[in-house]
Amino acid sequence: MNKQLPKGFFWGNSTSSMQTEGGWNEGGKGLSVYDTDKAGRNAKDWQVTVDHFHDYTQDFDLMKSMNMNMYRFQISWSRIVPDGDGAFNEEGIAFYSQLIDDLLARGIEPMICLYHFDMPLALAEKYNGFLSRHVKEAFVRFGQEMMRRFAPRVNYWIVFNEHNLYFADGFENYSGVLKKESTLSDVYTVFHHTMLAHCELTQFLHENFEAKIGGMLAATEVYPASISAKDNLYVRKFDEFYNRNLCDVYAFGHYSKEVLTFVNNREIDMDWQAGDEEILNRGISDFISFSYYRSVLLDASQLSEEDAPNSYLTKGMRLNPLLVHNEWGWSIDPEGFRGMLGKLYHEFGLPVFPIENGIGQQEIWDGSNEIQDDLRISYHRKHLQAMCNAIFIDGVEVLGYLGWGLIDIPASSGQTEKRYGAVYVDYETQQRIPKKSFHWFKKVFLSNGSNLE
Repeated sequence: MNKQLPKGFFWGNSTSSMQTEGGWNEGGKGLSVYDTDKAGRNAKDWQVTVDHFHDYTQDFDLMKSMNMNMYRFQISWSRIVPDGDGAFNEEGIAFYSQLIDDLLARGIEPMICLYHFDMPLALAEKYNGFLSRHVKEAFVRFGQEMMRRFAPRVNYWIVFNEHNLYFADGFENYSGVLKKESTLSDVYTVFHHTMLAHCELTQFLHENFEAKIGGMLAATEVYPASISAKDNLYVRKFDEFYNRNLCDVYAFGHYSKEVLTFVNNREIDMDWQAGDEEILNRGISDFISFSYYRSVLLDASQLSEEDAPNSYLTKGMRLNPLLVHNEWGWSIDPEGFRGMLGKLYHEFGLPVFPIENGIGQQEIWDGSNEIQDDLRISYHRKHLQAMCNAIFIDGVEVLGYLGWGLIDIPASSGQTEKRYGAVYVDYETQQRIPKKSFHWFKKVFLSNGSNLE
């Protein structure tokens, strides 16, 4: 790379609370939907995970050794408010306060995410999670308290992880909805409630602190499966509903007119109330963050005007035969990453921040030899090269680059076989073993991205 990334560019790691903490019934924590698998997840004991509740310092030391300068973590709502809308748990607040201090002592900037799918169980069972406006209000109360406590020390905030996942099929798994049969109105209501919460917390942070806050997308680049007019039309419509609708709020303070027209034409009840428009208007974000792992194709041949555009991928997703895929069918497409960076920045004018990127692999440590994860090194190298092209050729303003789970954690589905890390974690002994990619990341981060060899 001939040009230098700006001083202060962020390099780091992202995780969630339910995939790292454990300590499910300690420190005053209440139950979440993950603690009891009420949302149908499988394969992993969420009560332990990688045991950050008892010792996160070994991982922080590894992050510092890798030359990271940012760590995005999540505050567990049920650790702070055990029943979701009652008294605050000071022991839980003290846990995160010390965690923040320990990051800062290592020169690692904390980024807080306030919600990453683990709805307090009491609110899921009583109200069906974010389907209820009361739960939206309870979440805003929780988020505002976290900002009061931590914003003087934490400069970067995210409200919802992968916010567009609440606007597609499977939204129940992310939003604490336990009812068996959901309607299209339910999808739009959950999305609206969560977007209101995002905007209310954005306004609160801006009015009271100097910190920055961003919206977040699950960004999957979608290409038409053919040159047909219908494939191209449906790709555009999917992007409008799944990505641009959220970014219109983050950047401009309103929903997409095309989405609102669809709502009116279908007579969708999204619990729109007086004053909601003003809340959206006041919720402009400071940056747009996103996760990026892969690209897919959209085949519109099985879709019709009756299908909701935000759910087109449910029936229309296809794999691209021109790309390499991992064991789970996730493609390696760095050009899609570059394209996503450019589209978000140039269309919405806010700095962009990829805060999740990586490739899952099946890996087993033999007890003595270093894991040779060359595919992971190749994946990240190509994506970082694509990011630099977006910055230096396409003119995109990028704040940093965070990998997902760079110290192994269970997948959000519960899979323990799927590993993203540069550090192998033995889930039985909790031993940490650096992989080959650990040393590569260490060199890349130290050089501020100038050495990708």
